[in-house]
Amino acid sequence: MPTRFHLCSFTNNFFSFAVSHRFLKIRRVMEAAALVAIVLSNGGGEAPDWPDFVGILLLLLANATIGFIEEHQAGNAVKALMASLAPQAKIKRDGQWATLEASLLVPGDVISIKLGDIVPADARLIESVNISIDQAALTGESLPANKKNGDEIFSGSTVKQGEGEAVVIGTGSNTFFGRAAKLVQMAGDDVGHLQIVLARIGRFCIVSIAIFLVVVTIVQYAAFKYDYRRGINNLLVLLIGGIPIAMPTVLSVTLAIGARQLAEHKAIVTRMSAIEELAGVTILCSDKTGTLTLNELTIDLANVKVYSDVTPENVILFSAYASRVENQDAIDTCVVKSLPDVAQARAGIEQLDFVPFNPTDKRTQMTYRRLSDNTVHRITKGMSSIILDICTRNKTEEQIAQMHADVDEFARRGLRALAVAMEEVPEGLKDSPGTGFTLIGLLPIYDPPRHDTKETIDRAQALGVQVKMITGDQLAIAKETGRRLGLGDHMFNASVLRDGPPADENVKSNTVDELVLEADGFAGVYPEHKYDIVARLQNLGHFTAMTGDGVNDAPALAKANVGIAVADASDAARSAADIVLTEPGLSVIIDAILGSRQIFQRMRNYSAYTCSITIRVVLCFSVMVFAWKFDFPPFMVLILAILNDGTILTISKDRVVPSQYPNHWDLREIFTSAIVYGIYLTASTLVFFALAMHTRFFQNMGLSSFEDADGFKDANDWKMHSIIYLQVSTLSQALIFVTRSQGFSFIERPSLILAGAFVFAQLIATFIAPSRPMASPWAFPRTRCVASAPSRLLRFRAPWAPLLVPRSKTSFYFLNLSSLSLP
Repeated sequence: MPTRFHLCSFTNNFFSFAVSHRFLKIRRVMEAAALVAIVLSNGGGEAPDWPDFVGILLLLLANATIGFIEEHQAGNAVKALMASLAPQAKIKRDGQWATLEASLLVPGDVISIKLGDIVPADARLIESVNISIDQAALTGESLPANKKNGDEIFSGSTVKQGEGEAVVIGTGSNTFFGRAAKLVQMAGDDVGHLQIVLARIGRFCIVSIAIFLVVVTIVQYAAFKYDYRRGINNLLVLLIGGIPIAMPTVLSVTLAIGARQLAEHKAIVTRMSAIEELAGVTILCSDKTGTLTLNELTIDLANVKVYSDVTPENVILFSAYASRVENQDAIDTCVVKSLPDVAQARAGIEQLDFVPFNPTDKRTQMTYRRLSDNTVHRITKGMSSIILDICTRNKTEEQIAQMHADVDEFARRGLRALAVAMEEVPEGLKDSPGTGFTLIGLLPIYDPPRHDTKETIDRAQALGVQVKMITGDQLAIAKETGRRLGLGDHMFNASVLRDGPPADENVKSNTVDELVLEADGFAGVYPEHKYDIVARLQNLGHFTAMTGDGVNDAPALAKANVGIAVADASDAARSAADIVLTEPGLSVIIDAILGSRQIFQRMRNYSAYTCSITIRVVLCFSVMVFAWKFDFPPFMVLILAILNDGTILTISKDRVVPSQYPNHWDLREIFTSAIVYGIYLTASTLVFFALAMHTRFFQNMGLSSFEDADGFKDANDWKMHSIIYLQVSTLSQALIFVTRSQGFSFIERPSLILAGAFVFAQLIATFIAPSRPMASPWAFPRTRCVASAPSRLLRFRAPWAPLLVPRSKTSFYFLNLSSLSLP
């Protein structure tokens, strides 16, 4: 039975919607609150708490809907890797050639390949004719590799020249390509950093709520002897008010809006939590070929060497004569494109004979007739040592020494050398002997950096992000590219990852981990090496981003905290990446980093706010139960939570300034500030309530008395509920202006939408402030809102209206503004 490449089993498990529930514990507590409202809140002759139950369920439903949409973002690495495999292959079985599905290949099959084919499996050549294989997507090599009988060819590579037959030696997961798929699978098993952070924030809120639930339960039933339903209602206040009900929604919306903002900068986010992780990236590992460079060979025109009386321009023109203008290989393409006009490659000449490149001769040759004087000439270009050997005319020891020196210089700088020679053919026939080749020049060839790469690297370093080059190309080429880009040339071969730091006085590292951190880059790497480099940097505590475009980059892209696929990347790289760039170059990454840092600031601001509110609610209402046996209605807390969290949604568009250094979650700072703010807000409410209950402070300012006819002040009077509701609502929402600020809150201007939402929510809170409860649990309580005579035309009256004396129109404003004492 043929062996197939099946990944469906782990695809369904690994990419299941159920694997990521970063708000699971918070959801469970929310569900518990709903059950308490409908199941346990049923006694004392009262109906179950349907309003709270339905309200919580609606919030859960809204959160689940947003989560469902977020988790089903398109793209997954394994499916793309499978889709990238060649679907069909020409196979020889039983002496007959047939075209079959590539998945039916087994080791031992003989396959046929030709120009343009994608190799369907790892195989070993048994017959070959001028075979050249493009392995750039697998190894990062800029040039196609020439292959001969006995050489291995890899699944997923492309035949660029020649044809041949090969015997299959590996299929599916046992191929070079398949091992990359396995690494992508392994990399995806990591738990995201954002999930960990949010789990800790959720744990902080849950533990805080649980502690006060236990204490309040003991005090209510053991000390105060509350009846069952009264105590349950107070516990619901702590559950509903303390749980960050909208936390999943707020953060999901913040990330979604952030993703749209990044899309405007030509960066498509495929994993939402990657936005937060990009803000904390400290090291950017970049593939060279196609990412830092153009993946297009180019002649370094400034360094063309000349050994005769021809000009550098003519050396390039003559080398273009010895190049194909159709069906070109990489060398021919770069030579012809170096001309001011590609038409010059055949302008003014008549081609008589052309000999293409082959692995034996290692050169191309063209015999042509110059139309201007009808003379015949022969041009050849190729490997420098081969060209030098065939040159017999005007060849001197000085010339030989100079050429060797130039080739060595090119090699040290990572430039490939292409020699050019020419001869005259006096007899004028294509097969006639010439006068002898004369060496005329040496062309330096390299893969040039993108025009914006150096600027991008400089900007990244200014933002505190270190850039490392990770390439499959040769070490000399990597060092030259690093020098051109300002990355440095302190680079090593990937073998040091296995053998350890080299014995070199310039190497200060004692361990491989130290070497990985010290190095400017690595050369000669394979997918396993890239994966290992990223893993080592992560183990050292660095948030690592990896950019790439080929199949060979997919495992490292998946392993990195943030995988970034550049424009024109392969499907496998795009699907393994967290962010996909739609424009060439890396400059958009800087915009993405700055945008992600703004989004991080918004998320951090909200997290500090919601932790503070949790402490504020559970501490405040617990102390009020202990001190005054204050029973706050649960439905009022639900309305307060809805208004507060509805307002806080606008923080996703708040005005923030991105930091100039990587952002990280300082949970100790967040939790400490939450406790401080929570205690402060609690103290302000307790002082406010104590003044109303135990002094005549407000009566002396023009308010009527809280006492009844017998001179008794009831802490659970509906008027007290109303003013505490407004005080808590106003002060809680005002806190966001403090937590969003790095300095004084009145210095850092918020966005108009946040400020407007705050004002709007306060108006709504004022109009719906509850008064005496209605008989039906579904009906909103009667509300009143009036502060002066004209406002009596309104249907609603403020809850403090009965406290106002007719002559005091300013008392309304004082009472509400007294709750605006910002920390």
